[in-house]
Amino acid sequence: MQTTEYELRDRINQLATYRGEGTELITVAVPPGKSLHTVRERINREYAQAANIKSDQTRTHVQDALGRIRRLLQAYEETPPSGLVIYAGVIDGELQDAVFDDLSVPVDVSLYRCAAEFETAPVEQALTPSEVYGLVVLERGRAALGRLAGERIVSSRTFESQVMGKSRAGGQSAQRFERERDRQKHEFFEQVADAVEQTFLDEPTVDGVLLGGTTITVDEFQQGGYLHHELRNRILGVYPIEYATKQGLSQLVERAEDVLSDAERRREREALDRFFTALGQDGDVAYGAAETRTALDYGAVDVLLVSDARPSAEIRELEVATTDHGGECLVVSTDTDRGAQFDTAFGGLGALLRFPIN
Repeated sequence: MQTTEYELRDRINQLATYRGEGTELITVAVPPGKSLHTVRERINREYAQAANIKSDQTRTHVQDALGRIRRLLQAYEETPPSGLVIYAGVIDGELQDAVFDDLSVPVDVSLYRCAAEFETAPVEQALTPSEVYGLVVLERGRAALGRLAGERIVSSRTFESQVMGKSRAGGQSAQRFERERDRQKHEFFEQVADAVEQTFLDEPTVDGVLLGGTTITVDEFQQGGYLHHELRNRILGVYPIEYATKQGLSQLVERAEDVLSDAERRREREALDRFFTALGQDGDVAYGAAETRTALDYGAVDVLLVSDARPSAEIRELEVATTDHGGECLVVSTDTDRGAQFDTAFGGLGALLRFPIN
């Protein structure tokens, strides 16, 4: 059975907290199609080379971790369809390991890493982001498009413009030069807008758009009405970015950190608002452990709300029970006033229902 979304998040968060006493925590990532024979040979070489480590403790810990990985690899005749990620290392004197061989998104990197912490990026990509954002960076001579899904920035497209610089060619009148330059700029903006529409309005659509670029250029693009009206309504912010490159997309995400953090909590706030509104109007809601579980048994739950203060094992169980009937499980943070109120007043468990239950 495939690992549930919440269980995967829980396991990743746990791995991220581990720290070794030295560079002795080992991450091995194997993409689909890569020969496990090659991986086993690498592990054997690393085990032999670890004998040269001067520190007795580090040498022992590294070889213990590599020995555990060798034994774990014996369970596989070939690489699983979605790839394989193995973690092993000594944490607080105890050898720990974790194996991911059923990820919903294939492993896209081949990796061997021995460090003071585990590298969780190969498994984080399998997490389903609650929100996906479109990224657009413009400068006079270039544009870059990308998506932000969870923590991953994926560059979608870059292209050059034919807009002339500010220095006009000899013999051209200033007016004629500016008309030609405006025409080229208009065509470039239309080209960018078409690409943005094709990239962000086709499935999967984005929940918001971030615009960046050199100030004058991005302002002219935004104020010129080039974007599709649906995307204009989803603009979360406009930020000064110097270069329309993959690095520029990363800078755009960094500068929009505050607005992105707020947007990520929006679904949670909206669901809680719906819950409290329906509660006040005797709407189709359930709350408390007994009533909510009865609704789950009837398959009546549309959105399950569960506080992050409840035990992880219970949250995983509730997520499975909800998704098995086509519902959505939303974990509510107690870091907010509304989330804390939900946890205190309703035991951290409630639901928006498809139909009422008796």
